[in-house]
Amino acid sequence: MSILTNLKRPEGSWHRKKRVGRGQGSGLGKTAGRGGKGQKARSGNMRFEGFEGGQSPLQRRLPKFGFNPPNRTTYAVVNLGDLEHVFDAGATVDEAALKEAGLVKGRYDGVKVLAHGELAKKLTVRVNKVSAAARENIEKAGGSVEELPLVAHKPESAAKAHAGKGVKAPRQPRT
Repeated sequence: MSILTNLKRPEGSWHRKKRVGRGQGSGLGKTAGRGGKGQKARSGNMRFEGFEGGQSPLQRRLPKFGFNPPNRTTYAVVNLGDLEHVFDAGATVDEAALKEAGLVKGRYDGVKVLAHGELAKKLTVRVNKVSAAARENIEKAGGSVEELPLVAHKPESAAKAHAGKGVKAPRQPRT
């Protein structure tokens, strides 16, 4: 039986790395197996990834598609059916309560409630966005909806981050 201390690689499954440019006696001295002159004999030749010998490479022949806006807003989505199962009547549903209940996870900019499922309990929902059908369902059940403004960061931190940038200081008169 083999155990980790007795493991050996199969005979002939490896060979020594070629040591090139180590003199004439090594068998790969002088030009080190690169032949004489030419592009491939030089250092820094054209073997970079995607190079196709001068023909227009595949990544340039294929059309570009898609767009990823750098300032996109991602919402954590919560359905009415989830609120029905998790929260008791009269509860306040906000981001902290949703996180605690495990309905909202990961990175997102805001929370949005959608109308998938039915809600029969009276809940106070305080989130960033609510679909029209979800709002109607919540209010029909006797609850209320409060939409909170989406704040990416605190205003004071933004003021500190951008303070003085792009504003030239007034020139001091020479004395």
